[in-house]
Amino acid sequence: MNLHLNCCTADQLSAAERQRILELADAHRQADPQFAHWAAGYGVIRHDPLTQLRVRQMVHELVVLGRTPDPGTAWQRLAAADRVTSAGMWLVAHMTYSQRVRTDGAALEADDFKPTPEGHTGGSLNMVPAYAGYLLMDALDGVTRAWIMGQGHCVAAIDALNLLVGNMTDRHAERYDRSDAGLSRFVGDFYAYALNPDGTPASPLGSHVNAHTAGGVMEGGYLGFAELQYVHAPLKDERLVAFLSDGAFEEQRGSDWAPRWWRAEDSGLVSPIIILNGRRIEQRSQITQQGGERWLDRHLRLNGFDPIALDGRDPASIAWGIHVMESRLQAGAVPDADVRLPYGIAETMKGFGFPGAGTNASHNLPLPGNPAIDAGARALFNEGAAALFVAASELGEAVAALNSHDLQQRVRERDHALADRQVDPPRVPAIADRTVGGESSPMIALDEQFVAIAEANPGLRVRVGNPDELRSNKLDRTLDTMKHRVHEPEPGVAESPTGAVITALNEEAVVCAALGNKGGLNLVVTYEAFAPKMLGAVRQELIFARHQAQAGRPPGWLGVPLVLTSHTWENAKNEQSHQDPTMAEALLGEMADISRVVFPPDANGAAAALARAYAQRGTVTALVVPKRPVPHELTPQQAKALADTGATCLAGDPATAAILLVATGAYQLQEVHRAQVRLAERSVPAAILYLGEPGRFRTPRDPEEARYVHSDSAVQALFPAERPRVFVTHTRPEPFLGALRRLDTGPATTAALGFVNRGGTLDVPGLLFANRSTWAHVVDAAAGVLGKSRGSLLTEAELAAVDGRGDPATILRPAMGPAS
Repeated sequence: MNLHLNCCTADQLSAAERQRILELADAHRQADPQFAHWAAGYGVIRHDPLTQLRVRQMVHELVVLGRTPDPGTAWQRLAAADRVTSAGMWLVAHMTYSQRVRTDGAALEADDFKPTPEGHTGGSLNMVPAYAGYLLMDALDGVTRAWIMGQGHCVAAIDALNLLVGNMTDRHAERYDRSDAGLSRFVGDFYAYALNPDGTPASPLGSHVNAHTAGGVMEGGYLGFAELQYVHAPLKDERLVAFLSDGAFEEQRGSDWAPRWWRAEDSGLVSPIIILNGRRIEQRSQITQQGGERWLDRHLRLNGFDPIALDGRDPASIAWGIHVMESRLQAGAVPDADVRLPYGIAETMKGFGFPGAGTNASHNLPLPGNPAIDAGARALFNEGAAALFVAASELGEAVAALNSHDLQQRVRERDHALADRQVDPPRVPAIADRTVGGESSPMIALDEQFVAIAEANPGLRVRVGNPDELRSNKLDRTLDTMKHRVHEPEPGVAESPTGAVITALNEEAVVCAALGNKGGLNLVVTYEAFAPKMLGAVRQELIFARHQAQAGRPPGWLGVPLVLTSHTWENAKNEQSHQDPTMAEALLGEMADISRVVFPPDANGAAAALARAYAQRGTVTALVVPKRPVPHELTPQQAKALADTGATCLAGDPATAAILLVATGAYQLQEVHRAQVRLAERSVPAAILYLGEPGRFRTPRDPEEARYVHSDSAVQALFPAERPRVFVTHTRPEPFLGALRRLDTGPATTAALGFVNRGGTLDVPGLLFANRSTWAHVVDAAAGVLGKSRGSLLTEAELAAVDGRGDPATILRPAMGPAS
């Protein structure tokens, strides 16, 4: 009988096949005492006969390949993983409920429990065998893989196991160890809510993966983003295990497309493993409602995956799954091979191994009551903990068996390849000199600059996140050079199997392609109005990167430019849904040292801003860039200076001018120029300031931001407090002024114009008029802050148009006639 051990679950086998597997497993146990010792399991950990045969086959392969010294060592490490798994589940249960840990296994009393228990207990219990299986596979073949976890709320499993095996960051290692006191401090810190004097959390433990979680690379608080990033994360010759959530399966659907992007030529080995526990917070997951593992298997096969059934309760099954998935990818890494992306389905029960498993309650607090005040719940806790307990001496031996790093000359899992990306600064060619006085598309300039940077740095893997319309957005050279990534190119279209342009009408999927590619060079381009769909993914990256820097481990990945084009004012031709500056406003609210929001005024400015974005580390720079031709305002030197400082004076002297006209946005600058001409005609000298990166001039909110924003003296030099000012911004004026209170001298002397939520199918001048942002509206606002009569600066017909009583055409043409 030919048994296909690698492509089935036990319930998919015939009765004869199941019987044969039972007989073979029994024969192997009788013949090999070391195998039998492991096969017997430990505590709640059981190894079904199919897993036993699969793992035995894997051990044989590893020994033959010389990656494991001998079978005895392998069985020792496999048995050690069972004990570490059991201890990890035991510690996770304590993290939720107890404030004391007893390593002698004695029952806890009422005073040993937290008054208010908290924790994502069920999912964390399920993650323990999964993460332990990852540690086990590293020990078995001597390769330290990277890991990523989509369900960041299961961090208790990661932190608990890292503590038990000594794989900790410095912050954890200085506070925790395996003693009673160290473990009690650990569980007490979990959901402790304590604050440092500066308002930062006192505990290095978080509700989700944070910067102190050893090996953590993303928070995973917003489900679905790990699913979109993992296939783009490892570079060639790197390996990644991605733990995914069956709840997140219902989130961003672009995860179904991962097989479209993996290529042996430029992708590392990825082992995605979904933890199929069947429950969301309040009910069964959609997968379970649809039919469970068998339904998911069919769904994955239809989407180009090669699913593999695993036992999510058994760390050995997880390790075997990683081995098999990598082996399949390696076997397919030959020319013309038809590779389907493997996908592990680790079926389990939510909260497996502890009372309350399989119920809705298992998500958070699986016991029916609080053990601190409920004797019945306390008895259940002690009973459940006793079944998971591992004696300290036995645990120490197991940890020693798994910690084979020195022997195998490999780094600890906290130092895996993705954990500390350090990318050398890219070579940046000089930007082209576009002569002041001419005009061109800033997006074409950005396109040329990006291709030049990519070609100057061939060692950097490129990912371009593109929801659609690169050519419409003037990125022709990028598309012709990089090409859409497809399996089967269409003749005559810029497509290639190894193309760098990740194109899908799904903003979350394409931005995550760039955010996942932290070892390379990235660009994301989208219609500005559609960018808010990317906000959750971008914001989590920014926060995690900043926390890493605050923890003393600043990220070393190259800054990611997020280009917002076909933007609010250029999309005047479309309906109001396409006219939306929300993304720039939202990112302007994030911390300016990591979230850069930049408005290049022209082509040179766009090229210089792109180059500066790549000079940063662990940042996202939102570039709001016109695609239509606009006048050249800056020389290359001025463009670089603007990119470096965030603002520049284009005309007049701020120290002596009667008024400051401040533009943010290329079209806004054109209106300000026209307004300055009118004011000059009326003997009102105005200085024109271009505010290209508003966040540099905000009031800092903490020391890190203070180091990035400008000093008071630098702000005063450009924006003298005694000068009235009118801001004309690409965004809505209210969030703009709210972020720039430092520049706001009060309603009597400061006015702000911008998008006021009016739009429709218009042209650019029409949209400017509808939002009270034409040159005439600027002049009218100037009259207000100068205390001058409106009629001294605008004609009667112009005033009628400004007030909504006259013909808009009066001010939509450059009318500069004398005042009435």
